[in-house]
Amino acid sequence: MAMDWIFALMAGYALGSVPFGIILTRIAGAGDLRTIGSGNIGATNVLRTGRKGLAAATLLLDLAKGLVAVVLADAIWPGLGVYGALGAVIGHCYPVWLKFRGGKGVATLAGVCFGLAWPVGLVYAVLWIGVLAISRISSLGGMSAAIGAPLAAFAFGLPIEAVALTILAALVVFKHRENIARLRNGTEPRIGGKG
Repeated sequence: MAMDWIFALMAGYALGSVPFGIILTRIAGAGDLRTIGSGNIGATNVLRTGRKGLAAATLLLDLAKGLVAVVLADAIWPGLGVYGALGAVIGHCYPVWLKFRGGKGVATLAGVCFGLAWPVGLVYAVLWIGVLAISRISSLGGMSAAIGAPLAAFAFGLPIEAVALTILAALVVFKHRENIARLRNGTEPRIGGKG
């Protein structure tokens, strides 16, 4: 049906908008994540609570919701997994439950990439982990992976997925605009560093 893409997009949005970082930190008694560190709802900010286990769980759940959004959309509306992908990352970045103030989409985009095509997900993971390991700068790793994903999709002959990932990469980079300013100024904090 002509409207199926809207349903796929909405289903992806519903899954993507679940704020696992906030849910887990509240259950664990770590307080409201939005009042800690950067105020972001993602795994990097959960790590600032000092709870590495919670940060890892947040990372995995945010990744999983992106993967599930794509797989579920494609199962219900064959061929429309890309709309589930778009909805999931938009939902994470702009969740209605949090007055549209969400995360930056890096982990959810990772899940989306694996859902769309595992080779693209693998490239994403290698770039994300590799740049993070070298620079120890979370934002740099995430943006590098996001930018690399559509290029990988084009290289693997997946033009529709590449277009969707280009849109999502632009969104992730936009959400990192403050990080980009700090990177330019040399003030972006490093994982494990003091500043």
